[in-house]
Amino acid sequence: MATILLVEDESAIREMVAMALERAGHRVRHAESSEDADAAIRLSKPDLILLDWMLPGESGIDFARRLKREPNRREIPIILLTARGEESDRIKGLDSGADDYVAKPFSPRELVARVKAVLRRVQPTTAEEPIAVRGLVLDPVSHRVSGNQEKVVMGPTEFRLLHFFMTHPDRVFNRAQLLDNVWGANVYVEERTVDVHVRRLRKALSPTGHDDLVQTVRGAGYRFSAS
Repeated sequence: MATILLVEDESAIREMVAMALERAGHRVRHAESSEDADAAIRLSKPDLILLDWMLPGESGIDFARRLKREPNRREIPIILLTARGEESDRIKGLDSGADDYVAKPFSPRELVARVKAVLRRVQPTTAEEPIAVRGLVLDPVSHRVSGNQEKVVMGPTEFRLLHFFMTHPDRVFNRAQLLDNVWGANVYVEERTVDVHVRRLRKALSPTGHDDLVQTVRGAGYRFSAS
């Protein structure tokens, strides 16, 4: 069971979504604006935020960007709810730091499935547990990587980058987010450094055919595809 903060100003949608989530076993808290959501998060941090793009006052996408800049709240997963369905809007939504994007109208069953998928993706992986995706295995303890049981050789930065990707699958990260999470917030290097190491990582994964797992999301950043 997860606690979900639903930030939606339309009462009909709010009631429909809340009913579906509660039937799925989740606890639902409500907010009608980013200001209300701020207060709710200060009171108790939710496991996930369902966030409408079009809110009174501060928009949902601006609120998402603000949350992702705050160290104590940036790890809360966000699913954007919006009537905007164009590809450019989806990219803009994901670039704001959202973990998923659901266009209106949507079915309650689809939304519950999306919530379940995001919660499953963001579950922390224990530090000593090997991570396996489509024949690619990373062992955090021995610092070894193998692909289809063949040894994969890479540098320490590429290893840290791959580890971050594999523990955060199917989420889009821009260069600044990757720098903060892989290099560290207090390390001052150019954002284009990320591109260099992504290329090196793909080159290391190429012999075993796993280079396609590291995907470029045009205009948004990079994603590790586990599906």
